[in-house]
Order: sequence, then structure tokens, then C-alpha cells
Amino acid sequence: MKGITKNKLIELYVLMSRIRLVELKIEELYPQDEMKTPIHLCIGQEAIAAGVCANLSKDDYVFSTHRGHGHYIAKGGSLKAMIAELYGREMGCSKGRGGSMHLIDTSKGFMGCSSIVGGNIPIATGAALSFILNDQNKVSVVFFGDAASEEGVFYESMNFAALKKLPVVYVCENNFYSVYSHQSARQVNEHICMRPKAFDIPSYCVDGRNVVEVYLKSRKAIEDARGGKGPVFLECKVYRWRAHSGPGDPLKDSYRKLDELEEWMKKDPVKDFEEYLIKKGIINDKKAREIKEEINKDILEAFEFAKSSPLPDKTELMRYLFG
Repeated sequence: MKGITKNKLIELYVLMSRIRLVELKIEELYPQDEMKTPIHLCIGQEAIAAGVCANLSKDDYVFSTHRGHGHYIAKGGSLKAMIAELYGREMGCSKGRGGSMHLIDTSKGFMGCSSIVGGNIPIATGAALSFILNDQNKVSVVFFGDAASEEGVFYESMNFAALKKLPVVYVCENNFYSVYSHQSARQVNEHICMRPKAFDIPSYCVDGRNVVEVYLKSRKAIEDARGGKGPVFLECKVYRWRAHSGPGDPLKDSYRKLDELEEWMKKDPVKDFEEYLIKKGIINDKKAREIKEEINKDILEAFEFAKSSPLPDKTELMRYLFG
């Protein structure tokens, strides 16, 4: 494929498969009620995290959302530390005190998830300013959902970033739903990618299910931001397969359009990409099975590590808190 190597295509497939299989295992085990944290699954949205983060170096920063498992994994965060965090263990990436919505691994440039809608946008913008002030050749990437584009700080941040030509890439994962509210019930204009143009920020609308398109568009965006051209905006249109939080979606018939979910699930980003790679002879069925077997082995080890890790000492519950 023009503009992308065979090894990179396989890397993207591995990343997407890793995210999907981790999320499925979390969903499977969550009803056991041992993970004492709300979870927000990104099943169906794997191509965005994989495609964007595959263009970043370890030193580049990523800021994530409450639905951040995929971003954490794609940026290279420790899987064992992530699962331990879901189980509230001391060996978790936030010492068992943050849970699913507060994952972090600064050693990989993953600067944390945030449970505040839109709250990560100004922080990522400020980080980009620090890169300029400290003469660092880094890029700040911030993921957020369609609902965050309704926050005032979204526009304030873009205005400031454009004014100062900051190396920040804004990635909107438009999955059309904020909890149970469809985008059409909240926004008069569904084209979120139009809004950054008011600040003369280059903006692109991307098929968020197509990992190759996401990879190539975000590569150009990251290169431009790193090269001093200022901020770039990507709207990645995708679909949320599960409920806002928790496993499954028991209320789907009460707020989704008839057959909408089924139609979108036919467009499986992981399955479709696997079939594409097999058709092109880049991998075969055996290789695909081996990749998934290796990933499942890592996942099993991560859950075993988490469950065998100690809980925080109750006398140190206030440790790591700053007021």
C-alpha cells in the first residue's frame, strides 16, 4: 500500500487486536464484581487509538478521556499495571487509587485519562506550549468525544493554540452518543470538523473505522504540528458498540435507532482489516491466530498479576493525594 510499509500494517493489526481482546476480557470478567471501578469500553473504536499512536514517539504526549483503555494500550502503557489498576491494586498504574478513568504511564508519554468531559483539552494545549518554551521537539495529542466539542474550553484552547502555533493535534472521536443522547439532539450542525476552521486550523474528517486512513491522516497532522505549522484537528467518525459505561448495552433499544447498532457492527474495524491483510497476502490465517494467541497469553498474565497483587494498605489511603 502506498505510503505505509508491510511491517507498519502488521503493527497496526496487532495494536487493534490487542485493544479489542483486552476490552473483551474486561467485559467478560467485570460482572464478577472484583473490578471496583466504572469502565467505559472502546470496542469498535480501536482503529483510532492504533492509527494515531503508531505515529508517535515515546516522548510525545497523549491525553485521554474516560474511555481511555485503547489510547493507553496503543501508547505502550503497561498492560499489567492497567489491569491491576482496574482491580484497585497497589501495583496499578495509579497505585490502585484511580481506577479505569485515571490510567497513566508517564514513562511512555501517556499523561493520563480524565473523567471530566473536555477537561483534558486545555491541559494538552498547555503541554504543547511548554514544548515551545522549552525548545522540545514534541507533539501533544489529545483525544476527546463529540460531547467535548460542546464545551467552551474546546474553543478557547483552539484559539490559543492557533494564536501561538502550538504543536498539538486535536482528535475528536465522534461516536455519535453522549451517554444516551444522540449528536442530533445536542448539536445543530453535525460536522464537528467545520468548527476549527473558524480559527484557521487545518481540519480533516476521517473514517474512524479505517485504520490505514487514520494512520495516514494523523501522520500528516503530527508531522505538520511538529514542523511548526501549528495545531491540526481530526474528526474521526466511528460508532460506540457498547453502553456509555459497563459491559453490554441493556438499554440500547430505548435510545438507539432501530437496527442502527447491528448495521454498524457489520463494519467491524478489526475483522475488516484482518480480512484485508489476508487478501493482500500480508498475513495468513495461521499468522492471525498466532498473533491473537500471543495477545491472549499476555492478557491472561496481566489478569493473574492483577489478582495476585496486594491491595493498598488502608493506613495509606491518603498517600499520593495532593491538595
